[in-house]
Parts: sequence; C-alpha cells; structure tokens
Amino acid sequence: METPLATTPDSTDSSPSAAAAAASPPAGAATVVRVGPLMPQLERGLIDEFDAPVISADASELTEATQRELAQVRVAVTSGRYGVSEALMEKLPALEAIVHFGVGYDTTDTAAARARGIAVSNTPDVLNDCVADTAVALLLDTYRRFSASDRFVRAGEWPSGNYPLTTRFTGTRVGVVGLGRIGSAIAKRLTGFDCPISYHNRREVPGSPFRHVDSLLELARSSDALVVAAAGGPDSQQLISAEVLEALGPDGVLVNISRGSVVDEAALIAALDGGVIKAAGLDVFADEPNVPEALIALDNVVLFPHLASGTRETRDDMRQLVVDNVRSWLADGALVTPVRF
Repeated sequence: METPLATTPDSTDSSPSAAAAAASPPAGAATVVRVGPLMPQLERGLIDEFDAPVISADASELTEATQRELAQVRVAVTSGRYGVSEALMEKLPALEAIVHFGVGYDTTDTAAARARGIAVSNTPDVLNDCVADTAVALLLDTYRRFSASDRFVRAGEWPSGNYPLTTRFTGTRVGVVGLGRIGSAIAKRLTGFDCPISYHNRREVPGSPFRHVDSLLELARSSDALVVAAAGGPDSQQLISAEVLEALGPDGVLVNISRGSVVDEAALIAALDGGVIKAAGLDVFADEPNVPEALIALDNVVLFPHLASGTRETRDDMRQLVVDNVRSWLADGALVTPVRF
C-alpha cells in the first residue's frame, strides 16, 4: 500500500485557520520521498522506517496540495531510470540529498543539484562483481553463440545437422572503455582468458597493469572486442559513434553494460546490419525498456533486459546501502557513498 499524500483543502472553507493550514506543511509531513517505482523490498523498508510517499519523476504532475506535503522533504530516493530533474528540485524546497538505487545517476540533473548544494549518492562497489560477470557472459555469448545454439536445439534443428562453428574467445584482444571500478573488475576476469587488455580513460589509471590508450579510435582499431563500462551522462553521450564502430571493424564485437546513452544506437544498428562490425552484446538500451525492433530482428546481437546487477544478493546489498545513506544523512548530514562532483 502506498503512503498517501495530502489532498487538496476544501475550497469552500475560507476561514483564516483553513488558509493558514493550506499555506504551511502539515505536522508530520514527509522528510523522505520516493521518486518513481523502486525495488519492492526497498519500497517497503522506506515506508516502514521513514513513512516515505511515492511521487512521479514528472514535476508537472505535482499538485499544490502535494507540494505542501513535500515542503519538508530532505531526502529523495530514486533510481537510474527516473532520477531527479531540476524542475522537481524546485518543487522540493527543503531537499538536501538525492539517494540513487544503482551505480548510475545520469538521469539526475547533477549540475542543478550542485548549484543548490544538494548532495548525491549512488550504490557503487556492491554491484561490481555481478556487472563484470555479465560483461564476460555477453562476450562469451557473442563469440560462441550460446544463446543462439540453445534456440537451435529447442527448435528441433539439431537432427538436421550440427550447429555452425563459432569463434574462439580465449586470447581475444579486449579494449575497455572506462577502467573504473566495474571496468577494472571486467579486465581482471578477462586475464583468466589470456586476453590482452587495453583501456581508454580521460586519464591513465596509476598502477594499472593494463595498457592505456589515449585515443578511443585507436583503442577500437587495436581491439577485437570493445567493452563499454563508462559512466553515463552528458559527457559520454553517444561516445561510441559510427566512427568508433568503423574503427572496430568487420570482425569486431561491441559489448555494452554501462548506459544505453553511451552508444549511438542508430549507428550500431546500421553497423550490425551492414557488416561494419561482426556482433554485439547489449544489456542496456537508449529507451529502456523499449528495444528497437531493428535490434530484435538481428541474429548477430545478444540482448539482455538490463540484468547485470540483477541477483538477489547484489540487489539486497544495494537496498541496504540506500537505507544506510538515508539514515546517515538524516542523522548526521553525511552520505555513506557520496558522488564526488
């Protein structure tokens, strides 16, 4: 059951006491709010502990009565799908912190948050392993076509002949776009497959055993597979362009476990359809949960429904970290895992 918000005061009551009540937030008004749907266990916890109501991420949907209910909100809890816009921040005048369920926070207007002195947190580290495991799974699937071979057996095609030969993955030259926490976890796993690893960051990672490449185009040219682990946001919008895909080449494979916005999806579809690259493995898309029919129709792409962190263990760790961040902010004005702007 959702925690209810205030209803509009009776417009026929024009007494001074009614006007005063309408002008100020009611006693016991919410200090924590949920922006958009969240994991059910997290929603229950936020309701039970903080009596946190849910609101739409679309600020235009907030009524004046609802805004009065939200006048004392100090913390907004959201996810990478919804975030908190500048328009919504304007309607939460007491907002002090935005807590994200997930490592991505690009759907929140961080520039507006910074300008208003609003702190932002996410849930890093606890999902590194499962996301890195998913990246490796996508690489193996695109090279060895395990999902396609499963469909081959289920369709009863095996009696008609053996499944076509696939491509060896061990020893593949892999370029990692974004050698942060998750990118490093991916690279570490790939050393077990004897994969030479290179990476592209804005700056070289001190002490990294992997080869830093200054140019993204050069990384693509020198790699057999490109794994995208860069953070989302305006700075990485369509970072993987048609030019990068062309540099990757006709035997190249692209894997994306970061954000759909980091890849030019139209260019990727054209590259897959036209043989510019060989295959792709995707866990994220530009307009989730809507996946372009053109991608679904292609047989040289593996499609996952944004499940990289989707294990019970990881999601529970993420849930707990969100709650810890909310508790810490309300108690001490500090976040456990703040985002550094």
